[in-house]
Amino acid sequence: MSARPDHPTTDLSVDTDFFDLLTGSYARLVGTPLATMEQGPDWLYHHAPFAVLAHNSHIDPRFIYANKTAQACFDYSWDEVVTLPSRLSAEAPDRAERQRLLEAVGRSGFIADYSGIRVAKSGRRFRIGNGIIWQLVDEAGNHHGQAATFSSWHDV
Repeated sequence: MSARPDHPTTDLSVDTDFFDLLTGSYARLVGTPLATMEQGPDWLYHHAPFAVLAHNSHIDPRFIYANKTAQACFDYSWDEVVTLPSRLSAEAPDRAERQRLLEAVGRSGFIADYSGIRVAKSGRRFRIGNGIIWQLVDEAGNHHGQAATFSSWHDV
């Protein structure tokens, strides 16, 4: 993989290697496609009607990817979101539950039908639904972090 998902200056927004990691691990673990090669990384980043986010595998993971739909939900630009520790996407009281969820994903590979409350940059709270969280694992079995997608959200 030429892209460095753990490197803070790597722009993964439309990187084809990262797209392969994101969509390949999703397909292998979940059993359905997240996006097709014909749709490609530009479609997933700019035009997908669902949110996609990913964080690295550090002890305090930082977002490394958020498509335009996710950026709009969370009110962050690309430059802001890729410097954000992913734990800050949930309010403090919800962070322990979020951490337990991520640990469960680590054990099972993915979870489906996730919902929960998230917080935008402005402090606006919103509920996400129809979520899937999965491990970012390349074909050689190397772990690169975790990713999430959700297709419904509304303010609470």
